[in-house]
Amino acid sequence: MSGLSENGRNPIITVRNLTKIYKMGEHEVHALRGVSLNIYPGEFLSIMGPSGSGKSTMMNMLGALDQPTSGEYILDGEDVSKLTDNELAEIRNRKIGFVFQNFNLLPRTTALRQVELPLIYAGKRQRRERAKWALELVGLGDRLHHKPSELSGGQQQRVAIARALVNEPAIILADEPTGNLDSKSGTEIMQIFQKLNREQGITIVFVTHDPWIARHTNRIVTLADGQIVRDEVVAEPLVAGLAKRPSDQALH
Repeated sequence: MSGLSENGRNPIITVRNLTKIYKMGEHEVHALRGVSLNIYPGEFLSIMGPSGSGKSTMMNMLGALDQPTSGEYILDGEDVSKLTDNELAEIRNRKIGFVFQNFNLLPRTTALRQVELPLIYAGKRQRRERAKWALELVGLGDRLHHKPSELSGGQQQRVAIARALVNEPAIILADEPTGNLDSKSGTEIMQIFQKLNREQGITIVFVTHDPWIARHTNRIVTLADGQIVRDEVVAEPLVAGLAKRPSDQALH
């Protein structure tokens, strides 16, 4: 468990002794081995680890995309670890905003409509106004009616961030969100995430393999062989756009 003092606030995420075992024929793969973690409201945290460390499985658990073999996952007061598939889908739509490496946008749909979709699924009102607000928040107020083919990679990722924001979720879960972007666009996306965390107080969890990206967050949790091997506060997070990446760490 994290030893962070949070002035008596309750965690927005509590994970206790989480395990995940995949059966591969006669063999068992232990992807998570008793992971315990608290994440508090307003944190900007990154989950790191090499291939096979369990970070993708951890992302699936935190995103309510899969169920643990054992253990507890409490998200914003709800025990996610015992929900049915339909209940998981509802939790994902209400409580979690996803941003993926590949944007996952509909090719013939405008930015405004892309961002409206989660509100339609949730049966929310004032959808156009809320979608416009989210797009303006990420600097795309002048691109509301553009389709993905009319937007740069960085702008497409901004649409994806706006879509993740529009339901005002408990957390935003970002999986390698700068992985498909050039250096300049990646920096701009990091600036947006830092601004959303700092000014809007949004809880953000990054899943990344890149130590340089992780250093822009406030806390780094490192996984290896399905266990947390390090949980550290970043005393002075890098400010996107001000710090230059060391030449020996190429962008992924």
